[in-house]
Amino acid sequence: MRVALTGGLVADGTGAELRPGTVLVEGERISAVLPPGEPVSDAEVIDATGNIVAPGFVDLHSHADFSLGASPAAASQLTQGVTTLVAGNCGWSPFPITDLEALRAGTAFLDPRHDWSWHDLAGFAATLEPAVNLALQVGHCTLRIAVMGSAQRPPSPSELRTMQDLLRAAADQGAVGFSTGLIYAPGTYASPEEVAALVGTAAECGLLYSTHIRNEGAGLPAALDEAIAAARAGGARLEISHLKAVGKANYGLVAAALELLDRVDDVDLGWDAYPYTATSTTLTTRLPAWALADETPPAAARGRARRPALLARLADPAVRARIADALRADVLLSPDTVVIASLPPGRYADCRGLSLAEIARRDGVDAAEIVLRILESHQAAVSVVNHAMSEDDVTTVLGHPRTAVASDGWIMDATGPGHPHPRNFGTFPRVLGHYARDRGVLTLPEAIRRMTSLPASRLGWSDRGLIRPGAVADLVVLDAAQVADKSTYDDPWQLSVGVRHVLIAGQSAFTNGTPTGRRAGRVVGS
Repeated sequence: MRVALTGGLVADGTGAELRPGTVLVEGERISAVLPPGEPVSDAEVIDATGNIVAPGFVDLHSHADFSLGASPAAASQLTQGVTTLVAGNCGWSPFPITDLEALRAGTAFLDPRHDWSWHDLAGFAATLEPAVNLALQVGHCTLRIAVMGSAQRPPSPSELRTMQDLLRAAADQGAVGFSTGLIYAPGTYASPEEVAALVGTAAECGLLYSTHIRNEGAGLPAALDEAIAAARAGGARLEISHLKAVGKANYGLVAAALELLDRVDDVDLGWDAYPYTATSTTLTTRLPAWALADETPPAAARGRARRPALLARLADPAVRARIADALRADVLLSPDTVVIASLPPGRYADCRGLSLAEIARRDGVDAAEIVLRILESHQAAVSVVNHAMSEDDVTTVLGHPRTAVASDGWIMDATGPGHPHPRNFGTFPRVLGHYARDRGVLTLPEAIRRMTSLPASRLGWSDRGLIRPGAVADLVVLDAAQVADKSTYDDPWQLSVGVRHVLIAGQSAFTNGTPTGRRAGRVVGS
C-alpha cells in the first residue's frame, strides 16, 4: 500500500525547524520525504495542508500492559497521537507468573482486566491485537512475587538466581527493559545490592533499566544516587521515571536533581516527566512498608485465593493503632490534596473524586483513620490522585532538553468509571498546546523531539521516532493551532483535540477525529 501525506509541514523528530514536504509511505515504512508539490502517482493521499506531519509519539512510561488487552482500540491514545506505549514500569508487569493470586492481589490497584491465561512474556504477547504498538519491560515487584512472594527479607542466593533467570527468559522473548518501583511493596523491601544485581543482569541482556526511585521527597538526591550507582555497577542504560519532587517542603528540589543528573558522565541516563502537578498511585504507598509484607511462602499459598496481609493486620487493634500512628507521622500525607480516583465496590464507592479530608469530615474521624477504613473496605485496592507538586518544578523539568514526555497512564478507553488522572487523556497534547504553543516553555519541534526520537533513542530504536526513509511509518498529522488537552481533574473523561490522522505501520488507525478500527499495532521488541 502506498500513502502520500501532502501539503503539511514536516517535523522530522530531531528538533529541526519545520519544513514543507510530502511524506511518502510504501507498505510499513517511509520511503521518501519529497519536496513540496512534487507529483506522486498511485498513492492514497492524506491532505495535511495547514497541519504538521510528525513521527508517532512514543510514551516511555505507561502501564498499558494492564489495560490494552481489554481495550485494544486505545481511543485515549490515538486522540493524543500516541503510536507506541512502553509498559512494565514501576516494578509491575503481568508476567512472569508462578503465583497468580499473589500477583493479582499486588496489581489490583491498576484494575487489570485480564483473563491471566499466560505464564510468560511470550504468552502474554500472543493474546494482544492492539491498535497501537506495545513494548514490554519486566517488573521487579513481579519477579519478587514470582520467586518469594511479598516477604520483607533479602532473597536467598538461589532466589536471586531464579529472579535473574526469569529476567533473562523475558529478555529472550523480547523484553526491552527491567523496571523497579522502590516505593511499592514488595519492591521497597529490596536492598540496593539486590537491585544492583538484577540491574547487572538486565545490562547483560541489553535491557534499559527504568526506575521509580525510592524517594521523591527530601530523599530525592540520595534516591537518584542509588539509581545511578546500580546502573554504573552493571553498565546499564538508566531511565529515571517521572522525575519530580513531592511535598511543599521539597518544592524547588528538582533544580538540584537536574544538576546532579547533568554531572553524571559515566552512565547512559535519561529521565521522563508528565505535565501535571498531581501524581497518581495506590493509597497503600503511604503505609509503613512492614504493614504490607506477607511472609507466606509462595509454594504454600499457590492456588489459593489471597487476602491482602494488610487486612489481617487492620483487624488487630494493636497493630492497627501502630499503622495509624505511622500515618499521622507521615509528613507527605496531606489529606486535603489526596483524592480518591478508583476503588472496587464497597462502603466508600460514592467517594470517587473526594479528598481524604472531605471523607474524614463526613465520618467524623481523622485522616489516618479514614485511610485505614477506605483500604479495609475496598480490599486495599485504592488508587488516588495526589496534588503534591509545584507548577514551577513541572516547568523546570519540562524545560530541560533531556526530559522525555511520558504519561504514567494506563486508561485506554474514552469513557468509564472512576475519577482518573487527566494524564491518561491529555499528556501529549498538553505539552504541545499549553507548554509549547501557549507558554513557550519549549518550541513545537523540540516538544515533538521529546515525544519521538528522544524516547525511541532510550530504547535503542533507530527506525522509530523519526521521519526519514526506512523508518517505520508510525505517523501523526496534527493541527498546531488547535491541539489541546480537555481532560481536567474535576472532569477527567474528556479526549484531547487537534490530532487529525494517525498511521500505524503505514495503516490508518485514526482519521478525521475517528478511530478506523484497524489493529496494526504489534509488540515491539528490543
